[in-house]
Amino acid sequence: MTASHRVKLKPGDTIGILGGGQLGRMLAMAAARLGLRCQVFSPDPDSPAFDVVLNATCAEYADVEALELFAGDVDVITYEFENVPAATAMVLAARRPVLPAQKILETTQDRLIEKDFVKKLGIGTADYADVSSIETLRAAIARIKLPAVIKTRRFGYDGKGQAIIREGDDIAQVWQDLGTKSAILEAFIPFDREISVIAARSADGAVECYDVTENEHRDHILKISRAPADIPEELAAEARGIAEKIASALDYVGVLGVEMFVVQGAGGPRVLVNEIAPRVHNSGHWTLDGASISQFEQHIRAIAGWPLGKPVRHGPVIMTNLIGDDINDFERWLTVPGATVHLYGKGPARPGRKMGHVTQVGAIPPKSG
Repeated sequence: MTASHRVKLKPGDTIGILGGGQLGRMLAMAAARLGLRCQVFSPDPDSPAFDVVLNATCAEYADVEALELFAGDVDVITYEFENVPAATAMVLAARRPVLPAQKILETTQDRLIEKDFVKKLGIGTADYADVSSIETLRAAIARIKLPAVIKTRRFGYDGKGQAIIREGDDIAQVWQDLGTKSAILEAFIPFDREISVIAARSADGAVECYDVTENEHRDHILKISRAPADIPEELAAEARGIAEKIASALDYVGVLGVEMFVVQGAGGPRVLVNEIAPRVHNSGHWTLDGASISQFEQHIRAIAGWPLGKPVRHGPVIMTNLIGDDINDFERWLTVPGATVHLYGKGPARPGRKMGHVTQVGAIPPKSG
């Protein structure tokens, strides 16, 4: 076990959180219930996580002096988003344990490295190819065929930094529009369902997985999650086993989300891994009200060196994201029996901006058409 894993917090100790969005906010709220303090570091003065902590640092991630002062005020450091600059992680890791570890970021921040990692574990993914020029893109298309999905290797989420390439598209224009020389081409997967597994792993190697979640995206942004996913139990067990295998191979400490596709194969349905998110995940928000322990508390327990909880789902659960102008309808949700409304305290609504979410336990409305 590495030195960075030897963490054992006690009530009253302080956790440093990089990033001030809604995930950081919910992590801090979970820590407070366990008697732990949090200090949030974010360059955005309007960070919603600032509202729920006593101490916050508003500075750029490249501000070494601010990072050093921040590290001096906390006992362990975690993050709410995976695109933490490498230099930032290095500065902090030299002073305090950073969990999940910096080496995990190096794997998950780059889609090509991540895909290679998953493939080496013997886990299925979409066919893919490294793309660094228009020539290599054409060669990749010749092998993988169209339609296909081109993605930047780094800094992409919620559909950003990617595009579908179809027959007849202007390949040169697609490449120019992507605006990078570091990309990956993936085969387009005609999937039956999109699912995810939220898994927690402690430093001693214990792993707890939540029930498999089924996800619906609109405009590349998660809109609805349902737990449990409507898939056979043997397939759900396979998905949980994949998440556990990935967490163990990474020597992971904390909560991660593994996004997968359910596809039809010659022998029946199977799962392919799409992406790994080394943090608490939007598709796990249902655990706040729908399980005995939330993904946020589970993450806090893991990085604090405390025992993980055994998650027990309270019943069928649906989570609905409030995106953009959806927030204007929040009062209607307050009148829905069994619904719990979570608002993130963000500023003005913008298209694609996650403003809050609603969980409903015990009844799952029919899927949208």
